[in-house]
Amino acid sequence: MDFFSQMEGFTWIDMLILVVYMIAVLFAGLYFSKKEMKGKEFFKGDGSVPWWVTSVSIFATLLSPISFLALAGNSYAGSWMLWFAQIGMIIAIPLTIKYFLPVYAKLGIDTAYHYLEIRYGSSFLRVLGALMFVIFQLGRMSIVMYLPCLALSRLSGISVDVLIIAMGAIAIVYSYTGGLKAVLWTDFIQGIILIGGIALTLIYIIISLNNGLSDVAYSITEGGRFLAPNESWIDWGNLFGTSVLLTLVGGGFTTFCSYVSSQDVVQRFTTTTDIKQLNKMTIGNGVLSIFSASVFYLVGTALYLFYTQNPSLIPEDVVNRRDLVFAYFITFEMPIGITGILLAALYAASQSTLSTGINSVATSWVLDIQSRITPGMSSERQTKIAQYVSLGIGIFAIIVAMWLARSDVKSAYELFNSFLGLALGSLAGIFVMGAFTKHTTALSAVVGFMAATLVVLYIKYCVPEVNFWAYSIITIVTTTVVGIIVAMIQKQVTGKEYTAPKGSTYRS
Repeated sequence: MDFFSQMEGFTWIDMLILVVYMIAVLFAGLYFSKKEMKGKEFFKGDGSVPWWVTSVSIFATLLSPISFLALAGNSYAGSWMLWFAQIGMIIAIPLTIKYFLPVYAKLGIDTAYHYLEIRYGSSFLRVLGALMFVIFQLGRMSIVMYLPCLALSRLSGISVDVLIIAMGAIAIVYSYTGGLKAVLWTDFIQGIILIGGIALTLIYIIISLNNGLSDVAYSITEGGRFLAPNESWIDWGNLFGTSVLLTLVGGGFTTFCSYVSSQDVVQRFTTTTDIKQLNKMTIGNGVLSIFSASVFYLVGTALYLFYTQNPSLIPEDVVNRRDLVFAYFITFEMPIGITGILLAALYAASQSTLSTGINSVATSWVLDIQSRITPGMSSERQTKIAQYVSLGIGIFAIIVAMWLARSDVKSAYELFNSFLGLALGSLAGIFVMGAFTKHTTALSAVVGFMAATLVVLYIKYCVPEVNFWAYSIITIVTTTVVGIIVAMIQKQVTGKEYTAPKGSTYRS
């Protein structure tokens, strides 16, 4: 038997490849940070990063390692229903390009929450948005480190603590030294590895099937693997129930919320004020995201067929853990050496999300919060504080991730996402209301935010028949409607009408 066709799980060759990959990423980050970055260059880049690099960086930022495992797992265990949430990009991208990118470019914002201060004339809203983002990202970074490192540890035998520390240390080093430019270029490298890795896996699985691609095509078209019997294109009896239409629209608006209000994505839009470049990077990210999601779902369907045809190759405990099936196949069915490359792709998904989180939190903390506490800071002082924050939050994320690896965090993880995730959706409603209305005020924004958060939390826990993909739609509508009503009442009480500054709405 050919040496490279032997399937022996995670070997010393795969270990070597993984180690070489981590060292290569570290040196790549240091290379792109060789020029000392200060002030705006540290936070927004030096203008030399091409749009296609930033486009891949957005892709790598939005695709977490949890998605890496879960997308294929969903297709393996059931249907392609959640694929339509990824196709929601066709809604998110036109809305972002038409209504928000021109506003952000015209205003030359430093952060996502800088827009709130300009639009509503309120530093409180800027700090509120930044604080919610910082808290959310701190939790997300720890989970992003913990989950894939735990899975990789179980499959490779490497200590989970070693994997967590290595990932965190490398991300800290190039985030600390090179700022956003180093993060963008390393995201690009890791995004390419990720895309190539999943495409290679799909080809290998299809070749391994009895009838190759025809098996996959039949399974999707006539085999019932695209939509389950109980799934429908539209549910006329409950428009907020599970259906393709709601998943598509809700997924689109959820992505739209990230595009317009999440600092880790908006920070990429601040790298240039050239609207053509912004449009290219946004469309490019959409194409990459839809392509990769389609490949992930094809991988899941192909995995289902492979293990149906070869049931003895997968243990029962893995069959019942759909999110581990993809990683299990990579470890025990792929050729020696290729396993290391693909597990490096999984590691890449984690590290790109982590480095982006570190840099975006440091940027938001310094520009949105610290600047309120210590006004008039020099660019050198801002950069130094951002570096200290990068170091601190990186160490914090490592410690929490190591603690999570020793704890039962399922309920805490669900609680974290059910509250903070929903609240961030309400935060996006403030951005949408700000861009589409001229007379809503800071008070109406705060009241609308609070009302939307309470409404969607009530729906989640008391109206379970409403699908979670409807939450982003509900928060945006609630924030806007309540905000407009409050602004009208405020006008009647005070006798004054607030008008948004020129350029802060899409029509001005």
